[in-house]
Amino acid sequence: MPDENKPISRVTRSGDDAKASYNRLSKWYDLMSNWYEGKHRTAALEKLAVQEGETVLEIGFGTGHGLQAMAQAVGGTGKVYGIDISEGMQAVATSRLKTAGLLNRVELTCGDAIPLPYESDHFDAVFMSFVLELFDTPEIPEILGECHRVLRKSGRLGVVALSKSERPGLAERLYEWAHRAFPRFADCRPIYVQQALSEAGFHIQEVAAISMWGLKGEIVLGVK
Repeated sequence: MPDENKPISRVTRSGDDAKASYNRLSKWYDLMSNWYEGKHRTAALEKLAVQEGETVLEIGFGTGHGLQAMAQAVGGTGKVYGIDISEGMQAVATSRLKTAGLLNRVELTCGDAIPLPYESDHFDAVFMSFVLELFDTPEIPEILGECHRVLRKSGRLGVVALSKSERPGLAERLYEWAHRAFPRFADCRPIYVQQALSEAGFHIQEVAAISMWGLKGEIVLGVK
Protein backbone atom coordinates (compact mmCIF):
# COMPACT_ATOMS: atom_id res chain seq x y z
CA MET A 1 0.00 0.00 0.00
CA PRO A 2 1.17 3.56 -0.61
CA ASP A 3 2.93 5.30 2.26
CA GLU A 4 0.53 7.79 3.86
CA ASN A 5 3.52 10.07 4.48
CA LYS A 6 3.85 10.56 0.72
CA PRO A 7 0.65 12.31 -0.33
CA ILE A 8 0.11 13.13 -3.95
CA SER A 9 0.62 16.75 -4.97
CA ARG A 10 -2.32 19.08 -5.38
CA VAL A 11 -3.44 20.61 -8.68
CA THR A 12 -3.59 24.36 -8.23
CA ARG A 13 -4.33 25.50 -11.78
CA SER A 14 -7.94 26.68 -12.10
CA GLY A 15 -10.45 25.14 -14.47
CA ASP A 16 -10.56 28.35 -16.46
CA ASP A 17 -6.77 28.32 -16.85
CA ALA A 18 -6.86 24.68 -17.95
CA LYS A 19 -9.60 25.39 -20.47
CA ALA A 20 -7.74 28.37 -21.93
CA SER A 21 -4.50 26.40 -22.13
CA TYR A 22 -6.03 23.43 -23.96
CA ASN A 23 -7.89 25.76 -26.30
CA ARG A 24 -4.56 27.32 -27.26
CA LEU A 25 -2.86 23.95 -27.63
CA SER A 26 -5.66 22.15 -29.47
CA LYS A 27 -4.39 22.76 -33.03
CA TRP A 28 -0.85 21.65 -32.13
CA TYR A 29 -1.52 19.08 -29.43
CA ASP A 30 -0.97 16.02 -31.60
CA LEU A 31 2.43 17.29 -32.71
CA MET A 32 3.54 17.53 -29.08
CA SER A 33 1.91 14.57 -27.40
CA ASN A 34 0.45 11.93 -29.68
CA TRP A 35 3.82 10.34 -30.44
CA TYR A 36 4.34 9.39 -26.77
CA GLU A 37 0.73 9.10 -25.56
CA GLY A 38 -0.60 7.26 -28.59
CA LYS A 39 0.95 3.84 -28.03
CA HIS A 40 -0.19 3.74 -24.40
CA ARG A 41 -3.71 4.85 -25.35
CA THR A 42 -3.86 2.11 -27.97
CA ALA A 43 -2.65 -0.52 -25.49
CA ALA A 44 -5.27 0.60 -22.96
CA LEU A 45 -8.07 0.45 -25.54
CA GLU A 46 -7.03 -3.09 -26.41
CA LYS A 47 -7.46 -4.05 -22.76
CA LEU A 48 -10.80 -2.21 -22.53
CA ALA A 49 -11.92 -4.30 -25.55
CA VAL A 50 -14.90 -2.23 -26.67
CA GLN A 51 -17.38 -4.44 -28.51
CA GLU A 52 -19.88 -3.88 -31.30
CA GLY A 53 -23.17 -2.50 -30.03
CA GLU A 54 -21.79 -1.14 -26.75
CA THR A 55 -22.39 2.32 -25.31
CA VAL A 56 -19.12 3.89 -24.14
CA LEU A 57 -17.78 7.17 -22.78
CA GLU A 58 -14.41 8.92 -22.96
CA ILE A 59 -13.65 11.60 -20.36
CA GLY A 60 -11.14 14.17 -21.60
CA PHE A 61 -11.24 13.04 -25.22
CA GLY A 62 -8.70 15.60 -26.45
CA THR A 63 -8.18 15.54 -30.21
CA GLY A 64 -10.36 12.45 -30.65
CA HIS A 65 -8.04 9.53 -31.37
CA GLY A 66 -9.67 7.40 -28.68
CA LEU A 67 -13.14 8.41 -29.82
CA GLN A 68 -12.33 7.34 -33.37
CA ALA A 69 -11.05 3.94 -32.26
CA MET A 70 -14.08 3.31 -30.07
CA ALA A 71 -16.52 4.52 -32.74
CA GLN A 72 -15.02 2.00 -35.14
CA ALA A 73 -15.30 -0.73 -32.49
CA VAL A 74 -18.97 -0.16 -31.53
CA GLY A 75 -20.12 -0.30 -35.14
CA GLY A 76 -23.41 1.02 -36.42
CA THR A 77 -25.41 -0.35 -33.48
CA GLY A 78 -23.31 1.20 -30.70
CA LYS A 79 -22.79 4.72 -29.43
CA VAL A 80 -19.77 6.69 -28.20
CA TYR A 81 -20.02 9.70 -25.91
CA GLY A 82 -17.26 12.13 -25.04
CA ILE A 83 -16.81 15.02 -22.64
CA ASP A 84 -13.95 17.53 -22.58
CA ILE A 85 -13.40 20.94 -21.01
CA SER A 86 -11.98 22.53 -24.18
CA GLU A 87 -13.97 23.84 -27.14
CA GLY A 88 -10.77 23.79 -29.17
CA MET A 89 -10.26 20.09 -28.53
CA GLN A 90 -13.90 19.43 -29.38
CA ALA A 91 -13.49 21.19 -32.73
CA VAL A 92 -10.41 19.12 -33.63
CA ALA A 93 -12.07 15.87 -32.50
CA THR A 94 -15.23 16.68 -34.47
CA SER A 95 -13.18 17.30 -37.61
CA ARG A 96 -11.33 14.00 -37.15
CA LEU A 97 -14.56 12.03 -36.72
CA LYS A 98 -16.20 13.75 -39.68
CA THR A 99 -13.24 12.95 -41.92
CA ALA A 100 -13.39 9.31 -40.79
CA GLY A 101 -17.13 9.14 -41.48
CA LEU A 102 -17.89 8.30 -37.84
CA LEU A 103 -19.47 11.49 -36.54
CA ASN A 104 -22.98 9.96 -36.54
CA ARG A 105 -21.84 7.38 -33.95
CA VAL A 106 -20.51 9.97 -31.48
CA GLU A 107 -22.10 12.56 -29.19
CA LEU A 108 -19.72 15.17 -27.75
CA THR A 109 -20.19 17.50 -24.78
CA CYS A 110 -17.98 20.44 -23.85
CA GLY A 111 -17.99 20.98 -20.10
CA ASP A 112 -16.91 19.82 -16.66
CA ALA A 113 -16.94 16.14 -15.83
CA ILE A 114 -18.00 16.60 -12.19
CA PRO A 115 -20.81 15.76 -12.18
CA LEU A 116 -21.07 13.76 -15.39
CA PRO A 117 -24.16 14.83 -17.36
CA TYR A 118 -25.33 11.26 -17.99
CA GLU A 119 -27.86 8.90 -16.44
CA SER A 120 -26.82 6.22 -13.97
CA ASP A 121 -26.16 2.68 -15.25
CA HIS A 122 -25.88 3.95 -18.82
CA PHE A 123 -22.46 2.86 -20.12
CA ASP A 124 -20.77 -0.46 -20.81
CA ALA A 125 -17.32 1.12 -20.55
CA VAL A 126 -15.64 4.40 -19.58
CA PHE A 127 -12.16 5.44 -20.72
CA MET A 128 -9.63 8.04 -19.51
CA SER A 129 -6.17 8.47 -21.02
CA PHE A 130 -3.76 10.80 -19.18
CA VAL A 131 -6.73 12.60 -17.66
CA LEU A 132 -7.26 11.31 -14.10
CA GLU A 133 -3.98 12.88 -12.90
CA LEU A 134 -5.23 16.30 -14.10
CA PHE A 135 -7.93 16.35 -11.42
CA ASP A 136 -7.10 17.88 -8.04
CA THR A 137 -6.62 15.41 -5.21
CA PRO A 138 -10.10 15.81 -3.63
CA GLU A 139 -11.68 15.53 -7.09
CA ILE A 140 -10.18 12.12 -7.94
CA PRO A 141 -12.63 10.13 -5.79
CA GLU A 142 -15.44 12.36 -7.08
CA ILE A 143 -14.79 11.69 -10.77
CA LEU A 144 -14.23 7.98 -10.12
CA GLY A 145 -17.47 7.91 -8.15
CA GLU A 146 -19.19 9.45 -11.15
CA CYS A 147 -17.65 6.79 -13.40
CA HIS A 148 -18.97 4.11 -11.04
CA ARG A 149 -22.43 5.69 -11.09
CA VAL A 150 -22.81 5.90 -14.88
CA LEU A 151 -21.47 2.40 -15.54
CA ARG A 152 -23.81 -0.55 -15.78
CA LYS A 153 -23.31 -3.62 -13.60
CA SER A 154 -20.02 -5.27 -14.59
CA GLY A 155 -19.15 -2.17 -16.62
CA ARG A 156 -15.47 -1.54 -17.33
CA LEU A 157 -13.25 1.44 -16.55
CA GLY A 158 -9.97 1.83 -18.42
CA VAL A 159 -7.44 4.37 -17.12
CA VAL A 160 -4.00 5.40 -18.36
CA ALA A 161 -2.18 7.65 -15.88
CA LEU A 162 1.16 8.61 -14.40
CA SER A 163 1.73 6.58 -11.24
CA LYS A 164 3.45 7.69 -8.05
CA SER A 165 6.36 5.59 -6.79
CA GLU A 166 7.11 4.78 -3.17
CA ARG A 167 10.78 5.42 -4.03
CA PRO A 168 10.69 8.03 -6.80
CA GLY A 169 13.62 8.31 -9.16
CA LEU A 170 15.24 11.47 -10.45
CA ALA A 171 12.77 11.99 -13.31
CA GLU A 172 9.77 11.76 -10.98
CA ARG A 173 11.33 14.08 -8.40
CA LEU A 174 12.16 16.66 -11.08
CA TYR A 175 8.68 16.44 -12.55
CA GLU A 176 7.07 16.86 -9.12
CA TRP A 177 9.23 19.95 -8.59
CA ALA A 178 8.18 21.35 -11.98
CA HIS A 179 4.53 20.68 -11.12
CA ARG A 180 4.84 22.66 -7.90
CA ALA A 181 6.92 25.47 -9.40
CA PHE A 182 5.10 25.86 -12.74
CA PRO A 183 1.56 24.52 -12.23
CA ARG A 184 0.23 26.18 -15.38
CA PHE A 185 2.67 24.23 -17.55
CA ALA A 186 3.27 20.95 -15.67
CA ASP A 187 -0.42 20.60 -14.89
CA CYS A 188 -0.59 16.93 -13.96
CA ARG A 189 1.36 14.79 -11.48
CA PRO A 190 1.80 11.12 -10.57
CA ILE A 191 -1.02 9.55 -8.54
CA TYR A 192 -1.77 6.21 -6.88
CA VAL A 193 -3.86 4.84 -9.74
CA GLN A 194 -4.77 1.36 -8.51
CA GLN A 195 -5.53 2.56 -5.00
CA ALA A 196 -7.82 5.31 -6.30
CA LEU A 197 -9.85 2.86 -8.41
CA SER A 198 -10.08 0.31 -5.60
CA GLU A 199 -11.26 2.91 -3.11
CA ALA A 200 -13.94 4.01 -5.61
CA GLY A 201 -15.37 0.48 -5.61
CA PHE A 202 -13.77 -0.97 -8.73
CA HIS A 203 -12.37 -4.48 -8.85
CA ILE A 204 -8.93 -4.37 -10.47
CA GLN A 205 -8.80 -6.82 -13.36
CA GLU A 206 -5.54 -5.98 -15.07
CA VAL A 207 -2.54 -3.67 -14.61
CA ALA A 208 0.28 -2.92 -17.02
CA ALA A 209 3.29 -0.73 -16.28
CA ILE A 210 4.31 1.96 -18.77
CA SER A 211 7.14 4.52 -18.91
CA MET A 212 7.53 7.97 -20.48
CA TRP A 213 10.77 10.02 -20.22
CA GLY A 214 11.66 8.02 -17.11
CA LEU A 215 8.27 8.65 -15.50
CA LYS A 216 6.29 5.60 -14.45
CA GLY A 217 2.69 5.08 -15.41
CA GLU A 218 0.02 2.42 -15.40
CA ILE A 219 -2.76 1.10 -17.55
CA VAL A 220 -5.45 -0.11 -15.14
CA LEU A 221 -8.63 -1.97 -16.03
CA GLY A 222 -11.31 -1.97 -13.34
CA VAL A 223 -14.78 -3.51 -13.25
CA LYS A 224 -17.83 -2.25 -11.38
